[in-house]
Amino acid sequence: MIASDTKRPRNVDWKSAAAILYGDWGTSKAYVVGLAFAVAGYSSFWLIAAMCVLTALVGVNYMTICKHYPDGGGVYASVRHRSEIISIVGAFLLIADYIVTAAISALSAFQYLQRVIPIPAALLGYCAAGAIVVIGVLNYLGPKHTGNLAFLVSVPTAVVVALLGFFCLPHVGAAIHHIKPLEGGFGANWSHFVGIVLALSGVEAIANATGVMPLNPGCDPSKPCVSKTSTKALVVVMIEVCVFTALLGFGMQALHGLQVIPVPGQDPDVNAPDAHGVRDYMLNYMAQTFVTGSWGATAGAIAGAVVSIVFAVLLLSAVNTAIVDLIAISFLMARDKELPGLFSKLNNYGVPNAGLIVATVIPAILVAVVSDMAGLANLYAVGVVGAIATNLGASSTDKKLDLVRWERVLMFCTFLIMLAIEISLFVEKPDARYFAGSVLLIGLIMRGLASEHLQRKEKAAATASGAVTSPEKAIAIPKFQHDINTAPGAPLLCAIRGIGRTMKFAIEEARETKRPLYLLFVRQQPALTERDRKRKWQDDPEALQIFSEASELADGHTILPCYAVSDSPADTIVDIAATVGASRVILGGAKRSGLISALRGNLIRQVSQLLPEEIPLLVYS
Repeated sequence: MIASDTKRPRNVDWKSAAAILYGDWGTSKAYVVGLAFAVAGYSSFWLIAAMCVLTALVGVNYMTICKHYPDGGGVYASVRHRSEIISIVGAFLLIADYIVTAAISALSAFQYLQRVIPIPAALLGYCAAGAIVVIGVLNYLGPKHTGNLAFLVSVPTAVVVALLGFFCLPHVGAAIHHIKPLEGGFGANWSHFVGIVLALSGVEAIANATGVMPLNPGCDPSKPCVSKTSTKALVVVMIEVCVFTALLGFGMQALHGLQVIPVPGQDPDVNAPDAHGVRDYMLNYMAQTFVTGSWGATAGAIAGAVVSIVFAVLLLSAVNTAIVDLIAISFLMARDKELPGLFSKLNNYGVPNAGLIVATVIPAILVAVVSDMAGLANLYAVGVVGAIATNLGASSTDKKLDLVRWERVLMFCTFLIMLAIEISLFVEKPDARYFAGSVLLIGLIMRGLASEHLQRKEKAAATASGAVTSPEKAIAIPKFQHDINTAPGAPLLCAIRGIGRTMKFAIEEARETKRPLYLLFVRQQPALTERDRKRKWQDDPEALQIFSEASELADGHTILPCYAVSDSPADTIVDIAATVGASRVILGGAKRSGLISALRGNLIRQVSQLLPEEIPLLVYS
């Protein structure tokens, strides 16, 4: 059996990594600016500025975390070597954050679309829930290359944000005139500040993505480091988030006549002289007002529509990111026996159905029930602040981590700030406390059930040891002709999904041309654990059956089985083809409909684009 590297391909450059990060971290300005005005009125700029400073501080610390944890996994992976319990708590807090992220992003998207399409206010929550379900259904097919998609979405958003900031500049005088000092003392202002720390959400996305970033030039693969890619991505996005969130928060102060309106039983809303309830689509109102003042009403209406559509698309992209992250973290935890094994069972497209259902249904129900932006914001920050605090606290106190003194001190001080915010959230936001606590409680119960089931399974296996042969072991391990010199021609490589005509054709082609044949089976799944990297084809019932059939068909011809577990089959196929020096790669023709191929990405096209020119691709259909 050829040894194959089953780690995720490190092919996400800094631009794609920045786009993934921006798709989550950069969306907060769409709703946090209006929420800040709702709690502090014309004093809100100072809260927004303080939030941007904290955001930059957290970003600097995550540059250090990404440098020392190059294999991804976020808080769950970086804390697990210190304490399994703490890593589990951090993971479930992150799950709570992703659930609310999906809900609040979907609702905010439709609140912006409402400025372009007449959607009744009573249906906004249901529309958002429907969008989450649709995105979840698409993820059933395991869509790939989200980095490239995120890049396409983030570029127009960044351009629109920059243009909106440009239109704020002529109104600096009015903004300075309207800004008021903070009122109410430290306690009240701290409470308001804690209520708008939503801008921190998304920073964990960069820690999750380090496992797919290219290694630094000259880096030893046994001691990986991706700091050049991760730091560049973080700096670019951090500057955009901090500078433009502050600039837009400052520009909002130039708007005349904004009024904070109390809403019975809910958080306050914001009315403008010519519009009501602008809290949740403040950027749309700013674009329309500022552009109208410069270029007229028609240009202002167009600007408002462009802002609404662009941010709606970015926010829906953030929903997809949250669902994908939820699926990945639940899968990893199930593979580590921290969740029931049901969450690790994959469908034909390499996606765990149980994790997908949970990642889709819970946010959809949440946004349908709590169809108010402020209400969802009240559930938000406990999860993300808790996850960040857990990561910073565990990393800063890890004496085995090679941190420079200033990095350790800065990280620990930031941890103390995040801990204070988390305590305040628990005290002042009971809804957030109950929600995060419920997610943690349910998660720990599921962990207990998974542990109990594993113990029973191991006990039953020990009792039945030697008495019964499992169905998987009933298939005899096939014997292959491994002497490559018996077929001296340049080798062929055939990637297969099952027993079929493609495999038979490849074996006949190898026999007729007197070439050895590398037969490759790729087990696709959304995320990888250390155990996956050590799996053999003899441990995979489907691969065992395929290679057994191939051994019989080969009838003594040289067949070399290749097996890999990967979340990117195209990259794995190309990597192994180059490793074995294949003279030709054989793939079976796609049997899926055009729609499914478009949604998942066409494997043949992906392999064709990645293969070196000297290795031809043969498609058998």
